[in-house]
Amino acid sequence: MAMQVPKFDGVVIEAADVAVDMLFVPVFQDEGDEPLHAIPGLREASAGWIAQVRASGEFRAKAYEFFIVPVRGSWKAKRVALVGAGLRAELTAERIRLIAASCGYTARLRAVSSAAVLIRGGLDPVSTAAIMADGLSAAEFDSGTYKADQTVEGRYPAELVVVAPGANLAAVRAAVARGRLIGDAANQARALANEPANVLTPREFAARVAAMGTAAGVGVDVLDETRLRELKMGLLLGVAQGSAEPPRLVVLRYEPKGATGGPVIGLVGKGVTFDTGGISIKPAEGMDRMKDDMAGGAAVAAAICAIARLGGPHRVIGVIPMVENMPGGKALRPGDVLTAASGTTVEITNTDAEGRLILADALWYAQQLGATHLLDVATLTGACIVALGKTASGLLGAPDAWVETIRTVAARAGDRVWPLPLYSEYREQLKSEIADLINAASGRGAGTITAAWFLREFVKERPWAHLDIAGTAWSEERKACQPKGATGAAVRTLIDLGMTAGA
Repeated sequence: MAMQVPKFDGVVIEAADVAVDMLFVPVFQDEGDEPLHAIPGLREASAGWIAQVRASGEFRAKAYEFFIVPVRGSWKAKRVALVGAGLRAELTAERIRLIAASCGYTARLRAVSSAAVLIRGGLDPVSTAAIMADGLSAAEFDSGTYKADQTVEGRYPAELVVVAPGANLAAVRAAVARGRLIGDAANQARALANEPANVLTPREFAARVAAMGTAAGVGVDVLDETRLRELKMGLLLGVAQGSAEPPRLVVLRYEPKGATGGPVIGLVGKGVTFDTGGISIKPAEGMDRMKDDMAGGAAVAAAICAIARLGGPHRVIGVIPMVENMPGGKALRPGDVLTAASGTTVEITNTDAEGRLILADALWYAQQLGATHLLDVATLTGACIVALGKTASGLLGAPDAWVETIRTVAARAGDRVWPLPLYSEYREQLKSEIADLINAASGRGAGTITAAWFLREFVKERPWAHLDIAGTAWSEERKACQPKGATGAAVRTLIDLGMTAGA
């Protein structure tokens, strides 16, 4: 049965006049009884319950904490749900989005038909409305599509409303529509990353991305193994040779009318649909999660389609190499030497360092297609998880000004990234005795940095940055604002970059 598409809307009426099953009211940890005074009639409508739970400490307004009370009198909502927003000084775009997401998940688990989130005073109503709509969309994603019982995750509301009392109605509604589109893009990337590898093979991944691009009005070119051989993409083909599934490389082109001159943003996403590690095989524990090793490619595809739908003013090119990394009889071996499309030779020291190989050929190709500014996204190194855990993505690149641009864009978009250095000494760890480079530096130190240095060898002098989302692409546990599974990491950063070119 087809799932009903929920209705998203923005309104500018007072909280008391919003007729929904559940109205979510964000409360800051350090504001005391302020919401009772700032929201007319809330104290009386809750029959004193809100004041009581705040005074007793039963509801402390810690981030994503909830307290639900029925309301009465002239209030049109059936229930008010206080949602903790943490400390006011810690409020960021990311925090706002995650608060809205937690409201969406709570509404879903309680199977309410309609829900609304109130924008508190002191926040810009338009930008906040977009962020909240984005966050509310997150709860629509269904990670259990292969379960026989489709009711275990509750029912998503048929109607979601963002409430911005006194704001401009047209501006708020436009912002809600924009945020909804961005949230839907993140969900598309999550859905792709959630697919099992026996379903999402390189050919199927290419077909789905091509269909997404066509639906969004984006130019699509799918390169098969014959075309890849003609382009001499030896690194990409080398990774793919151990699998019965042939590789693909998908190019997405967004070229808005009237776009002349200016930067051409090149987005490159790793698309390893399953990664065994190849001959350098991974341990069995956790290998099932390697179906998400194409999360970077999914993020690029979803972002470019969203940029097109949003009518971005800049040209954007997406390049997504798609392979399986398998230990078949023809698989790449440690000690083999491959030649990249750029002519650079690479000695393979570890077949589990395959992502950088396919990205290297893809980065070269993005430049051949005219990209002037590059950003690649990949679940690239376990070392990044060691360095930054699962809270932030690693950011590396050159020159420093471009790296700082990406950092600013990510902060604005609500993605956490943290820069790591690319000192020249790290390049020494990639020296080979028989080729231009080795693909994996010896030892455990600085694995994320040496992987990025490998990629840098293929971008010449163009501004380039690399996002390692190995730790952020997948949530290992259920949280109030995120269930276990794919997160859609980097999608929002890529959309913002494509829309603004970093301005």
